[in-house]
Amino acid sequence: MMKSMRTRLVCISTMMIVLSIVLFLVMNICLLPRFYEYSKKHQMNNVYSQVCKVFEENSWDENDTEKQIDIYDSVDKIRENSGVSLYVMQIKANVNNGDISEVTYLYPSMSGRMQDLNLELLRKYVQFKQIGSVNDENYEVLEGNDQYEMFRVYDKRVDSRYIDLVGGLQDKYWIYIRNSYSSINESAYISNKFIIYVGVFVTILFIAIMVFVSAGYTKPILRLAKIARQMEKLEFDVRYTDDRKDEIGVLGHSMNSLSDKLEETISELKTANNELQKDLEKRSEQEEMRKEFIANVSHELKTPIALIQGYAEGLKENINDDSESRDFYCEVIMDEAEKMSKMVKNLLELNQLEFGNGVIQLEHFDIQEVVSAAVNSVDIIVKQKNVKLLYEKNDPIYVWADEYMIADVITNYISNALNHVSGENVIEVKVVDGEEKVRVSVFNTGEKIPREDIGKIWEKFYKVDKARTREYGGNGIGLSIVKAVMEALNQEYGVENYDNGVEFWFELDKTNGD
Repeated sequence: MMKSMRTRLVCISTMMIVLSIVLFLVMNICLLPRFYEYSKKHQMNNVYSQVCKVFEENSWDENDTEKQIDIYDSVDKIRENSGVSLYVMQIKANVNNGDISEVTYLYPSMSGRMQDLNLELLRKYVQFKQIGSVNDENYEVLEGNDQYEMFRVYDKRVDSRYIDLVGGLQDKYWIYIRNSYSSINESAYISNKFIIYVGVFVTILFIAIMVFVSAGYTKPILRLAKIARQMEKLEFDVRYTDDRKDEIGVLGHSMNSLSDKLEETISELKTANNELQKDLEKRSEQEEMRKEFIANVSHELKTPIALIQGYAEGLKENINDDSESRDFYCEVIMDEAEKMSKMVKNLLELNQLEFGNGVIQLEHFDIQEVVSAAVNSVDIIVKQKNVKLLYEKNDPIYVWADEYMIADVITNYISNALNHVSGENVIEVKVVDGEEKVRVSVFNTGEKIPREDIGKIWEKFYKVDKARTREYGGNGIGLSIVKAVMEALNQEYGVENYDNGVEFWFELDKTNGD
C-alpha cells in the first residue's frame, strides 16, 4: 500500500518531537542531580564567604547587643535568600579525641531554633577537624581546604540526605551550613512530570499543525501529478496556475515549459514526417523522371542512329546511282549526326552542372585574397548565427591553381562549417605556408563525424545527418564538388576529427610544376 508523502512527513516530524522529549527526560534524570549538586556546592561556598565577611566587618561582642542585632539581621538575610540552614557557634572539644564538651550558639539566638542541628553530626565534623578522620559510611567528603570541609551526609535520624559545610570563622568560631539534597529528587520528579505533560500537549498540537501545513505541500504536488498524467495522454493545454515562489512553483513552471516543448516537438515531428513523406514521394517522382529521362534519351538516340545506319548502308550498296540521291543520303546522315552532337553536348553540360567539372585554367594568384573574400562574403550569416569566425590575413601567398574553382572549394568548406558549428560556436580559417605547399583549413567546433562516414562524405548526394542537412537546405553535393575540383587539380584534400570539432583542409602548389 502506498504511503503518502503527507503521512510520512507527519510521522517523521512526530518521531523527532517524541525523540527530543525522551532525550530531554534522559538528560534531566542523568545530568540534573550532578548539576544540582554542583550548584548547591557553589551556593554554600558563597554563603560561607558572605557570613565570613559579615563577621570580619562586625566583630562579635557579647556585651554589645546592638552589634549582635546587626549581625543577626545580616546573617538572617543571607540565610533567607539562600534557603539553607545556617548556624554559628563556639565549640569546646577534647583535642585528643574530638569529643564536644561545650557548645555556645551565637546564631540563631533562640534555643528552640536549634532543632535542625544534629549534635552527633557536629561531633563527627569536629573529630574530622581535630584528628582528620571520620570512620562512618554515612559521611562522604566532597571538598575541603584550610578553612572548611564539605560533606555529603545521610542523616539516619530524619532519613534524609544533605550537603553540609563546617568551617572556621575568626578562628574561635565555627559555622555550620546545611542544604537539603533530597529536594533534587522531588525537583527532578516534578520537572520530568511537567516535561511529559508539556511534551504530550506539544506533540498533539504539532501533529495537528503538521497535518494542516503538509496539506499545503501535498495538494500542489498532487495537482502536478494530475497534470503529468494529462501530458501523458498528449493533452498539452493543461497548465499549473498557482503563483508560488518556492521549489513547487519552480517545478510547476518547468512542467508548463516542458508541456510547451513537447507540444512544439511533436508538432515539429509531425511536420518532419509530412516533409519526409513528401520527400519520399518526390524521390519516387524523381526516380520515375530519371527512368523517363533515360528512356527518352534512349529513344531520341535510337532514331538518328537507325537513320544514320540505314542511309550509310544504302550509300555503301549504291541503291541509287544518281548524285542527287547520294547528296540526299549524305544530308540526312549529316543532319542526324548534328542532332546527336547537340544532344551529347547538352548531356555534357548537364554533367558539368551536376559534378562541377569544367575547363581548368591554372593561374598564379594570392590565396590570402581569395580566402579573405570568401570569409567576408559570409559575414552576415556569421553574425546572424552568433558565430565567432577567426581568420588572420597575413602577407600574400601565391599559388598555382584555378582561382574560380578554389574560391568555390573554400566557399563550400565555410558553408559546411556554418551548417554544422555548435558548442562554443567557433569557426577558424587558417592558411599555413609551407616550403612547397600551402594548406588551407576550415575548423568548426561541434560534433565529430562518425568514423564509418568519413570515407563516404565525398560521394554525391551522401548525407551524414539527413535531418540536419534538410534543416539548413543542403543537397549533399558540396563536398563532391570539392572532390572533383581537387582531383582535377591533382591536389591533396581531407578531413580530421578533433575532440571539440572537425577540420576540413586542402593543399595547393606554390609552383606551377614545370
